[in-house]
Amino acid sequence: MEPLLFASRLRLNAALDIFLASVADYPGFDPDQNYTPKESEPLDALSDRFLRAFESSLRFFRTWEQVREAAPSESFRDLLLRMEKLGLISEISVWLALRDVRNRIAHEYLPDELAKIYAALVGSGATEFRRLREQAERLT
Repeated sequence: MEPLLFASRLRLNAALDIFLASVADYPGFDPDQNYTPKESEPLDALSDRFLRAFESSLRFFRTWEQVREAAPSESFRDLLLRMEKLGLISEISVWLALRDVRNRIAHEYLPDELAKIYAALVGSGATEFRRLREQAERLT
């Protein structure tokens, strides 16, 4: 089953790399600016790539459990606790906050709220995903 875990890590790395590329090119967000569709493209890409990176992370965590653990976690919190113990994530509260950001991206928000979302993506989101990429390499 190790090839399954290896393949999952490769998919995770691809999703994390493209998200982090968007973070590196993040143009900033001004809640007072009325963005054209062309100007919104990097922001939309950042959001979409965050969603993919988050979902890829969860799939990698589940694959890890399938390959290396006797039983799957019963809840999202249990899954995060296991990943925290392994050192894959920094702490549960960060991932609960990232899940909240993921959920908020799916809804329409006022510009001030969007500014907070983008700040979370390029701040704690990028930091945690960089950490995950390093730790996943170490453990697989």
